[in-house]
Amino acid sequence: MTKYQAVGIGNAVVDVISQCDDHFLSTMGIEKGIMQLIEQDRGELLYGEMRNRTQMSGGSVANTIAGLGALGLKTGFIGRVKDDELGRFYASEMADVGTDFVNTPVSGGELPTSRSMIFVTPDGERSMNTYLGISTELGPDDVDDDVAGQAGLLFLEGYLFDKDKGKEAFLAAARACRAGGGRAGIALSDPFCVNRHRDDFRKLVTELDYVIGNEHEWLALYETEDLGAALEQAAADSGLIVCTRSGHDVVLVEGDETVKVPVDSITPVDATGAGDQFAAGFLYGVATGKPLAVSGRMGCIAAAEVISHYGARPEKDVKALFEAEGLL
Repeated sequence: MTKYQAVGIGNAVVDVISQCDDHFLSTMGIEKGIMQLIEQDRGELLYGEMRNRTQMSGGSVANTIAGLGALGLKTGFIGRVKDDELGRFYASEMADVGTDFVNTPVSGGELPTSRSMIFVTPDGERSMNTYLGISTELGPDDVDDDVAGQAGLLFLEGYLFDKDKGKEAFLAAARACRAGGGRAGIALSDPFCVNRHRDDFRKLVTELDYVIGNEHEWLALYETEDLGAALEQAAADSGLIVCTRSGHDVVLVEGDETVKVPVDSITPVDATGAGDQFAAGFLYGVATGKPLAVSGRMGCIAAAEVISHYGARPEKDVKALFEAEGLL
């Protein structure tokens, strides 16, 4: 069985990106700057309104794993797609970027492959409208214990917590990874998701080696307005805590060590994937044994690259950017 340096579990979503203005968002009833879950008929309506579509394989953790693959790590992704046009496109494109799509597309009459309609306004904000489709059915049976059990790093996607089967898949994979000597962690994904499943998230955090979230997610998880108190509790619950704060220093806590990594001010072309690629850069540092401060800086560089263009995956050689800053 292949030994992967990093394996991700998450929603296998085809991203469909289109540019629009604020008036369009208002007319279509789209809330700016957040991810909204939608039903199939709403998805078809919005898809029909998109102009100059760009299509690519996506999903938050899938984007992170693809970023790690582009950095040269051996990577795999566990996800669920239907054996339809979008599902075959997804599996093929993940392979094209150097990541093994572990699961065979599902044949039969199940839900269609998931897709997210992403509308990008001139200020770079992205408004995501996601129809989850077959991804919501991912469960323990989709997790190959040999894949999870031989992963150096396992990265889980908080969005999948909306279904009990997803929670069960996470726990099974995390325990297999840790039993095999790997490190398992999660992206909190979204404050609304955290609010819906707070108790389950807090239990899971205690079983994980690292957790990545933004300040809003950490505040939601611990039901406080005091970020310092939230991160102190988080550090007591888990091994390595990462807190991103849009435009401000990234805070990293591991044991008694707290590191703040400055963020360069950049006007985004498209903020899609900023958190996903931060995670890719950061986890690359972790996987290759770099100090916290270096890993955090790698995350910031990867995030800055992806917001400089449209799309959620890197276009430049991010490893060369690390080398240019003397991080390798």
